[in-house]
Amino acid sequence: MASAPTLPILNPQSESQAPIATPALRSFVSRLTATVRHVLSRQRPWTELLDRSAFSRPESLTEAASRIRKNFSYFRINYFTVIALWLGFSLVSHPFSLIVLLGLLAAWIFLYAFRTSDQPLIIAGRSFSERETLGVLVLSTIVVVFLTSVGSLIISALLVGLGVAGVHGAFRVPEDLFLDDQEQSVNPGLGFLSFLGGAASSAAAAAAPAVASRV
Repeated sequence: MASAPTLPILNPQSESQAPIATPALRSFVSRLTATVRHVLSRQRPWTELLDRSAFSRPESLTEAASRIRKNFSYFRINYFTVIALWLGFSLVSHPFSLIVLLGLLAAWIFLYAFRTSDQPLIIAGRSFSERETLGVLVLSTIVVVFLTSVGSLIISALLVGLGVAGVHGAFRVPEDLFLDDQEQSVNPGLGFLSFLGGAASSAAAAAAPAVASRV
């Protein structure tokens, strides 16, 4: 008597555990890279920023404020590039702070933003709910930013970068700079803030499937 054919045994847990939303992460990275390239392509020539013949001492605080406003409208992407480079240099010169900040960012990305809700977070044999995961991430962020040297390092680097941009804007004579009025009217938020908005929208679009499954 022939025996019945053996049916394959499927593990239901292996089917339900989907990998981390890799396509969403790739989409976010590609959109973020495209946004950064687009913003950097709109920066002004660095020769205009460093033109030594265009520097002079402002006669009053009113003139200095007017120069800063005009120069920021013209060199804003260059200014934010300098601030970002100084912030990156400050983090690289403090490896511990850089590692802690990158670890915190990776935790937010892989443990919450791009992790599907049907994939439980299990650490040391204990399963953590969505609220517990979010609470731990928020608490870790508060501790890292406000109770360690990372927060003070970031704030000090931003203040130094803003100070350098402010001094340059106050002493750079803007009479030879001509900002395209049409460009400014069409894109009033062009610059680093629009970059943040574009990156945020890209992150929201990329993480929409994962976030929608949590609601």
